[in-house]
Amino acid sequence: MKKKIIENIKTIIYALIIALIIRSFLFQPFYIPSSSMEPTLLVGDRLFVSKYSYGYSRHSLPFSPNITQKRYFSKNPERGDVVVFKTPADNRTDYIKRLIGLPGDTLQIIEGELYLNSQKIQRDKVEITFNINCGNRKLDINAFEELLPGGERYIAVYNKEGTMQNTDKFIVPDEHYFFMGDNRDCSKDSRFLSSVGYVTFNNLVGKASMIFFSNDKKKGNFFEFWKWHKSIRIDRIFNKVQ
Repeated sequence: MKKKIIENIKTIIYALIIALIIRSFLFQPFYIPSSSMEPTLLVGDRLFVSKYSYGYSRHSLPFSPNITQKRYFSKNPERGDVVVFKTPADNRTDYIKRLIGLPGDTLQIIEGELYLNSQKIQRDKVEITFNINCGNRKLDINAFEELLPGGERYIAVYNKEGTMQNTDKFIVPDEHYFFMGDNRDCSKDSRFLSSVGYVTFNNLVGKASMIFFSNDKKKGNFFEFWKWHKSIRIDRIFNKVQ
C-alpha cells in the first residue's frame, strides 16, 4: 500500500514537471476576457500562445521570477503579430494586442486613420455580419481591412463616435514595441502611456497561435457543459490567429 502511494505521488510530480515544461517553453493556454481584440478574438475564446516564438525571458516562467533581465534564444517579432505581453506598469498583468509599431517607428491617428512613419495605412472598408461590443455595450462601427507594410492584413473596427480620432505622435524607443487592439475604441493599449505605453522586448510572453475552444458566455459558461450545444462557437475552434 505504501509503495503504491509513493508511486502515485511520483506520477503526479512527473506530470506536473512535464506540464510546467510545456507551459514555460512550448505552449500556454490563455483566455480572452475582454472585447479589445474584436473581431479577431472574441470574449470566451481560449487559445494557445507559443512561448518559443520570441525566445525566453523571466516572463516565460510562472509568476515571472526575477532571476534574469536577459532574453535567451531571442527572435524579433514581426509587425502584425498578435502577442501576449506583460504590461510595463506592473510586469504582471497579461495583455493581448496586435503589434503595430517596431523600434524607431512613429505612429499617429489623424482624423480616425492610422499613420505609420508618416504614411497612411492602406485600408478598405468591409462589412461584418456580427455585433462588435465594448463590454456590455454594442458599438456602431466602421470596419476596415488594414494592410501593414510587411503585407499583414487584418480587420480593425472603429467606433463611429470614437474618442481616439486624433492622437499625439508616438515615437517607439529602441528595444520597445507599440501595440493596439483591433477594436480600436475599446482597447487600453500603447496609446495610453501611463498604463500600458511602449512595451519592452523582455516583456513579450509569446505569439497567439490557435484557438482551441470558444464559447459565448452569454449563452453558458465553460463549466456548464449541458449548455455547450448553444454556447460553443464550433466555427472558431482550431482557427489560426492572424
